[in-house]
Amino acid sequence: MLTGRSAIITGSTSGIGLGIAEALAKNGVNIMLNGFGDSDEIDGLQRRLARERDVRVEYHNGDMSKPHEIEDLVTVAETYFGSVDILVNNAGIQHVAPIDGFPPDKWDAIIAINLASAFHTTRLSMAAMKERGWGRIINVASAHGLVASPFKSAYVAAKHGIVGLTKTVALEAAQAGITCNAICPGYVMTPLVEKQIPDTAMARGITEEEVVRDVLLAAQPTKEFVTVEQLGALAVFLCSDAAAQITGASIPVDGGWTAH
Repeated sequence: MLTGRSAIITGSTSGIGLGIAEALAKNGVNIMLNGFGDSDEIDGLQRRLARERDVRVEYHNGDMSKPHEIEDLVTVAETYFGSVDILVNNAGIQHVAPIDGFPPDKWDAIIAINLASAFHTTRLSMAAMKERGWGRIINVASAHGLVASPFKSAYVAAKHGIVGLTKTVALEAAQAGITCNAICPGYVMTPLVEKQIPDTAMARGITEEEVVRDVLLAAQPTKEFVTVEQLGALAVFLCSDAAAQITGASIPVDGGWTAH
């Protein structure tokens, strides 16, 4: 069903975004990768995905904090593939600090990349999806789009905003053959999570081992990290015909965290 479709996945050179790219490519979807990283490694990733999955894989290095670069990303993807059928808004950054010491530039960057970029990609992709009568928009939110944690004011605000944006877009596109849903992962051992472990340890005055045991996995009753493969499989399902009546949903994949 997805063979021949094309997808933009922001923040897809590693972590969750790459996991979703791998899963969609396995199901015949052409992929526009986006993100930062070593150019040789990204080139190798492009070639591997294209070879293993027999799909087209392109790369755009657009900075998701800059609207004009986001516009170029969408334009280039439409030019390469002829259409953007699937949009996965995954790009994100994190900073951990008490709100009275939270750097304003970090707040602005997190809101721009984690929230505003999804607005820009969606507004730029929506008209063509409506014209074709088919589209899938998946916003990678977080359990922090549903609940809060200390020291993450910007991230929690952005992810709550993503959940609200998801609902609004779903309602606007409900009769156009387009669905919009949010995936809300708990903790996944990605480079983003690895990076925040020492920051959280410093903010809370505890060891990094205690952060993993008593902060990260303490929230997840299963005591296991979510995997990128699980999130990729969910993304594929949300793009399928079986999920055509699932829209405006915020789906926790969090080991029971938000069941508390």
